[in-house]
Amino acid sequence: MHLNKNLYCIVVLILFFNFSCNNQKKTKKIDAEHVFLNHSKNVLDYHITPKDSVDKSGLMFSDQGAWFAYGLHKESVESIGFSGPFLMTQQNGVWLSTSLMNATIKVDNKFQSLKSKKGYSYSSHLEKSYSSDKISVSEKLVFKNGHTALLQTKIKNTGDKDIHLELLWDHSPVLISGISLSQNDNTIKINSTKSNAKGYITFPKNTEVQLVDSLQYNAKNSLHIKPNETKEITIAQTFIFPEYSWEEEKKLIQTINFDSVLNTRKSEKELQLKTLIENRKLQFKNDKYAKVLAKAHLTLQNNWRIPVGELKHEGLFPSYHYKWFNGFWSWDSWKHAVGLSYYDTNLAKNQMRAMFDFQSEDGFIVDCIFRDTTIEPHNYRDTKPPLSVWAVVKIYEKDKDIEFVREFYPKLKKYHEWWYNKRDHDQDGLCEYGSTDGTLIAAKWESGMDNAIRFDNSKILKNDDGAYSINQESVDLNAYLYAEKIYLSRLAEVINSLKDAEKYKVEAERLKDKIQHQFYDTEDGWFYDTNIEGDTFIKGEGSEGWTALWANAATQEQANAVKMKLMNPKKFYTKVPFQTMSADHERFDPLEGYWRGPNWLDQAYFGAKGLRNYGFNAEADKATIQIIKGAEGILGKGQSIRENYHPLTGEGLNAENFSWSAAHLIMLLQND
Repeated sequence: MHLNKNLYCIVVLILFFNFSCNNQKKTKKIDAEHVFLNHSKNVLDYHITPKDSVDKSGLMFSDQGAWFAYGLHKESVESIGFSGPFLMTQQNGVWLSTSLMNATIKVDNKFQSLKSKKGYSYSSHLEKSYSSDKISVSEKLVFKNGHTALLQTKIKNTGDKDIHLELLWDHSPVLISGISLSQNDNTIKINSTKSNAKGYITFPKNTEVQLVDSLQYNAKNSLHIKPNETKEITIAQTFIFPEYSWEEEKKLIQTINFDSVLNTRKSEKELQLKTLIENRKLQFKNDKYAKVLAKAHLTLQNNWRIPVGELKHEGLFPSYHYKWFNGFWSWDSWKHAVGLSYYDTNLAKNQMRAMFDFQSEDGFIVDCIFRDTTIEPHNYRDTKPPLSVWAVVKIYEKDKDIEFVREFYPKLKKYHEWWYNKRDHDQDGLCEYGSTDGTLIAAKWESGMDNAIRFDNSKILKNDDGAYSINQESVDLNAYLYAEKIYLSRLAEVINSLKDAEKYKVEAERLKDKIQHQFYDTEDGWFYDTNIEGDTFIKGEGSEGWTALWANAATQEQANAVKMKLMNPKKFYTKVPFQTMSADHERFDPLEGYWRGPNWLDQAYFGAKGLRNYGFNAEADKATIQIIKGAEGILGKGQSIRENYHPLTGEGLNAENFSWSAAHLIMLLQND
C-alpha cells in the first residue's frame, strides 16, 4: 500500500512537470522579467517598404520623442536592415530612403542568399532575423534617446568550420531632393537643404567607410567567426537639431552599450504597461483589453516629439501619419495629457507646458503650434474648448505634485477668465465660441466641431477689437466652463487659496442653474445650444447634448432622459455607440460630415463618463465594450487607431495613429 502511494505521487509529479513545460511553451514571453511588454508584440504592423517619399501605406516606429522613425521591410530581401528612416525633421514627413542602412553579407568571399524570417515589434524595439546555410543573423533597433537610434547586428556561424565574413553597407536611392553626404573617419554626415537637422551614421571604428559621391557611401567590416561563435556590430543613426550638441551626442555614442540601452527601454515600457494594465476596471481584465491598452500606449509613443524649433517643450502630434498634423493642438494636448497621466506624468506635464508657452498676456491660448513656421504658421485665429484645468487636475491626482499646481494655477485662472472677457457677447455669464480675426470659419474651429449642424446658420458678432463671438450660446462650452470652475476650486484648495476656492464654487452653482434651465429642452429630453438671447433652441441631437452629464451639471432627471437617447439603437447606441450626431437625423452623414455623424472617441468617452457620473455604470460598461468591439481594428493586432469611425459599419475613417483616440481608449478602460 505504501509503495502504491509512492508510485501515485511520482506519476502525479511527472504529469504536473509535463503540463508545466508544455504550458510554458505556449505562453512564452519576450523574457521572464517583461511579461506586460509582451502585450505590445506586433500589436501594430510596421511592415512597409516605401515606394516613394510620401508613401503612407504602412506605419512607422519611433520612441523617446525622436523626429524620425523606421519600419520593417515587407518583402523577403537578400539585404538586411530596416526601412527608412521616415523623417519628420523636414517638410510634413518624408522617407529619406527605402533603406539607409542596406547591408549584404559575404562569407568566404561569396554573397549570402539570406532567408528573411518574420519581423517583430514591441513598444521597446524592432527586431528581425535572417539565415543562410552558413550563418544566422539577428538585427534589432532601439532608440537611445530623441536623437539617436541604435542598430545591432548579431551574426552566428552555424556551420562546423571557421568563416571569413564581410558585412557590407550602402543605401538604397535617396527618395527626396536637397540631400548630400559627407564623410569624417567612420561617420557619414547627412545634410539637407530643407531642414536644419543634421543626420549622422556612426560605424564602429574598425569599419572601412568610403564616400563614393555626394549621394552614395560604402562601408565594410570584416570578421573571423568560429563555429557556433556569435559576433555583433552596433551602428548609430542620429538626426539632431542645432538646439542640441552633436559633439556631446557623439561622445555618448562612442561608449554606448546596445544591450544596456535595450534593457532600459524594456524595463521602462514594462513599468508603463504594467501601470496601465493593472489599473484597468475589473470588468475589462480580459487580455484583449490589455492589448488595446498596449496599442494605445504605442500610438502615443510614436507621436511623441522632443522640443525643437518653435516648440519649447515635448508633446504629441495628433498623428505623424497625416501630413497636416505635425504640430501640437490645444484641446488635443489637454486630452493627450490626461491619457499620458496614467503612466507618464512628466510627459503629461510637458504636453501642457508646450501650449502654455504661447499664452498671451490676456490669457488666450493659441489653437495650434508648429516646429517650423515656414512650413506652417501657428494659428492665432482661435483657441479651443476649455479642458486644460481638467487635464491639470487629472495629472495632479496621479502624483500629488503641488509645485506643478502652483506653476499652473495662475495660468489656468487667466485662461478661464479670458473666456468671460472675450467670448461673452451679452455679458450674461454664458459664453460663445468665436474668433480673434472676425471670421466665422475660425469661430467654428474654436468649437473643435467645425462643421457640426448647430453652426450651419450661425453668424459672427463683434465683442471688441480682436474678439468676436458666434451668435449662439453653446451648451458644451458652458458645461466645460462649469467643470473648470469646480476643478479650479479644487486646485485653489490644494495651494491654500481659499478665497478663490469659494469664489469658483459660488460661480459654478450659478452656472449650473443656467445650464439646466437655458439649454435643456424638457419636451425632447436633450441639451441644445440656444440663440444669444437664450430663448430659442438650435435643434439637432448631437454629442454636445451629453457634455452636461460629463461635467456633472445636469439634474438626475435630465440625466435619465439623456441616457434613454444614448442607449437607443435608432439614435446613439449604434455599432460604435455615442457618435457625434443622432443616426435618425436627416443630415446624418458619417462619410461626408466630419462632425455630422462619425464616432470620435473623445465624445464617446464623455458620453460613457457622463453615464457613470449619474450611476448608470452597467450602461457605461455595455457601451464601452461595444465601442471597442465595434470600431474596426481597435481589438486585435496590426491595424492602427483611427481619427474617427463610421458608427454604423465600424469602418475607420480619416487619419491613422490618432493620439486623442488612443488617449480616450486609455480613459475608457482605466479604473478611476
